[in-house]
Amino acid sequence: MTKLIADIKIPDSKLAAEAAELVREHTDDLLWNHSNRVFLFAAMRGNQNQMKYDAELLYISSLFHDLGLTPRFRSEDKRFEVDGANAARDFLRSRGVPEESIRLVWDAVALHTTIGIVEYKETEVALMNFGVGLDVVGKNFELISADARQKIVQAFPRNQFKQNILHAFLEGFKHKPETTYGTINADICDVLLPGYQRPNFCHHVLHSKWDE
Repeated sequence: MTKLIADIKIPDSKLAAEAAELVREHTDDLLWNHSNRVFLFAAMRGNQNQMKYDAELLYISSLFHDLGLTPRFRSEDKRFEVDGANAARDFLRSRGVPEESIRLVWDAVALHTTIGIVEYKETEVALMNFGVGLDVVGKNFELISADARQKIVQAFPRNQFKQNILHAFLEGFKHKPETTYGTINADICDVLLPGYQRPNFCHHVLHSKWDE
């Protein structure tokens, strides 16, 4: 049965269903609901602007975007965004998805926190970033109607999301805080990780091995 939420259709192809099954298995309600809200906000914005986008790829990108935070998919030495992107790539390749589509999903997941760049990428990549920004920090909040927001949150509740998501982020990379250097995730380590000392780019430049 087709599922519509705030007039947005949840993709129900075999590929989309298998992606959802995998992600649901490895995420808790916090990340599952967040990922679905991201897709819905992203798709809604795309529809508002009459943008042409691949809903299936946008959905899969949204589902996988935080999967790198989870125990099954987090690495010891890569940014969590890259871990999620690699998981999406492996999933799609195992099902014979064309490489161009895989690259699009990889970029959407890997770049979703790279503010100032990701919004200028391909439509699906930029739209997913829109959904992430709206759901996490309320960016462009007013661009989605109160009625639509209510329907989306009713379907995928926030359940104290603001209080819980920062700790979920930290749990995904507290064992490798060095991977957050130069990203917004360093803010999380700075606030929540005891003993963390934030690297400074100026220090790296001034204390490089160049003799001058």
